[in-house]
Amino acid sequence: MVDIWIVVLRGVQYAAGALLLGLPAFMLYSQRAVASLELRWPRQVLIWAAAALAVAAPAALLAQTAMMAGSLNEAVKPASLAFMVTGMGLGKALMVRTLAAALALGATLLLRPGRPTWSVLTLLGVIVSASFAWTGHGAATEGAGHAVHLISDVVHAVAASIWIGALAAFAVLIGRRPSSNPSWDASVARSLTGFAGVGTAAVGALVVTGLINSAFLVGPSKALELWTSPYGDLLMIKLVLFGLMVGLAAVHRFRLAPLMARDAGQALPHLKKSLTVEFAVALAILAVIAVMGTLPPPAAL
Repeated sequence: MVDIWIVVLRGVQYAAGALLLGLPAFMLYSQRAVASLELRWPRQVLIWAAAALAVAAPAALLAQTAMMAGSLNEAVKPASLAFMVTGMGLGKALMVRTLAAALALGATLLLRPGRPTWSVLTLLGVIVSASFAWTGHGAATEGAGHAVHLISDVVHAVAASIWIGALAAFAVLIGRRPSSNPSWDASVARSLTGFAGVGTAAVGALVVTGLINSAFLVGPSKALELWTSPYGDLLMIKLVLFGLMVGLAAVHRFRLAPLMARDAGQALPHLKKSLTVEFAVALAILAVIAVMGTLPPPAAL
């Protein structure tokens, strides 16, 4: 039962962390495109995401402690929690994540939306995403490759969060389109075009760091035997879903974004459907990763 809660809490943290980085980052690099829209919903979404993470991270700390201590009764004892927080890298990372989430919640509630606030929230989002590397397989690598694997894992998490956060932003923008508003359509078209460079960089980073991480977690000798382990099965599912996301992103970039600039009425139905599918696939990948984090990789078997 504890294992199930660990997976669920991992998934919640991944989704909330992606929003906490990807959404304020989107507001920064798309500021010129969306400034005239005077968007209010990003603040509301970030409040919920920060609150969810501020609850899920300490809950995950308790669940992890219960798994290591053998029971929930043992986990709630101060000595058990203190050992986890002071003696385990996983506990320290969860505490940092909790603090970053609490600071993000406070900043979102107290500061006026704008570039300074988005910058602060982006920085806190980077801290949250980076902390995932310390609670994953990257932190367990030993020897000379430890730093390389850990840094690669951090970059992987940051790039994924930027992409998923942008998807959430576009999905809400398209979903909340006011009827017959040419200026709104033009702003969204500019933001879609402007995301091309950021999205390409994120995909490139994910591919490169994914290969690096796989070299450590799978190893060349077992690359063709992924189906022999549960971790390998999930990795293949993740790769298929990632390929689907890349395909949909290419359709947005090269077909729907230009069409949006020419004829918003024709582009919007297709864009809304494909963005919904891509965001759903992204959430599915986060769920797969949440399970993968609890399984031994092939290289460890």
